[in-house]
Amino acid sequence: MKKVKNRWLIAASAVGMHLSIGSVYAWSVYTKPLIDKFGWGLKETQFTFSLAIFFLGISAAFLGRYAEKMGPRKSGLIAAVMFGLGIAGSGLAIQLESLPMLYLSYGVIGGIGLGIGYITPVSSLVKWFPDKRGLATGLAIMGFGFAAVISSPLIVALIASVGISNTFFIMGGSYFLVIFASSRYIAAPPVGWAPAGMTTDNTSDKKIVKEDLSQLTSAEAIKTKRFWYLWIMFFINISCGVAIISAASPMAQEFAGLSAVAAGAMVGLMGIFNGGGRIGWATLSDYLGRPNTFILFLGIEILAFLLVPSITDAILFQVVIFLIISCYGGGFSSVTAYIGDLFGTKELGAILGYMLTAWAAAGMAGPLFSAGIRSATNSYNATMYSFAGLLIIALVFSVLLKLEIKKLRAEKEMELEIQNAWHDEVPEFID
Repeated sequence: MKKVKNRWLIAASAVGMHLSIGSVYAWSVYTKPLIDKFGWGLKETQFTFSLAIFFLGISAAFLGRYAEKMGPRKSGLIAAVMFGLGIAGSGLAIQLESLPMLYLSYGVIGGIGLGIGYITPVSSLVKWFPDKRGLATGLAIMGFGFAAVISSPLIVALIASVGISNTFFIMGGSYFLVIFASSRYIAAPPVGWAPAGMTTDNTSDKKIVKEDLSQLTSAEAIKTKRFWYLWIMFFINISCGVAIISAASPMAQEFAGLSAVAAGAMVGLMGIFNGGGRIGWATLSDYLGRPNTFILFLGIEILAFLLVPSITDAILFQVVIFLIISCYGGGFSSVTAYIGDLFGTKELGAILGYMLTAWAAAGMAGPLFSAGIRSATNSYNATMYSFAGLLIIALVFSVLLKLEIKKLRAEKEMELEIQNAWHDEVPEFID
């Protein structure tokens, strides 16, 4: 018999991929060296990051189905080539002093590699962990959140020793190797495989795992109300989180009186809570259920956004910001498991790809909306209250989704009861 792979090594491989592509969150460490070297403006330099996130969402949406069909080995190879080439190509752009080429390499080519690399391990990973779906997706996507904590100091050290362009060359080659090697081990479990001690039979003494609500294709999923309820919740949660990330330092100085250095340290610590929230909230969702988990952290965020403008204590301010960022990170990992619950694993990667368009839209909308309100009111107070209002809308949709799930499960149980009753009454027609 063919040896079954170790599912925890599958998870470790997924973490390796996400640690590589998640280095996009370390873009800010390139910003000042680029401005100092070429005199480019902050807005033009930061647009490189926004472009990469935009193409992450777009490529995940349009290429998700193909990545699902190709399998993790082939899609992992494409992700390794595109992301590695995009980062290395950025080094060439620096040598040529070409901002448009930087946009093309890092933003477009690297962004496409980001999108494919993000969804590549997810479908297989969920199938390996039907009993710990939240934990599994949380582990992988935690890597994306923690990546900046690892890559930022490494990039800073390389820039100081070998220069910006050579740093891009070295990092691009390294990312290619890690993504390629990680994708070689990832594969779907054998047909009929289940982890030890797991069953869906309610009469068994073994661990029971609730059956998925449905098994839909991506084309079928996007036609349902529950997909768009989840999309809106995801979009709002990301918009609010990105707005905090993009303005955390000046807000800390304005509200809590932190120095520029202390505010910078707070921004660095936010990466830890971003990653920790991804594994923490996703794991909690295995016990509370995805609907209750979303309702819980959206409620926490509403209170936090309402409180931020009135906090003057530096420590309390940072605690509240870290809590918001943990909820922001938790949305990414919990939504992946939520998709599995709602639509099954038939085309989970493709459905996640469509869902990630919310990230692409929020990556653009969140900071622009925040900056627009800040400019109009000359204060972050209105910004915080506005985002609290948006989160209330997300909470309403979260409750609606929970009610929709309850209704669909009741209908499913009713159909099953009717089938069983018919089976008992007409046994002679049953083989």
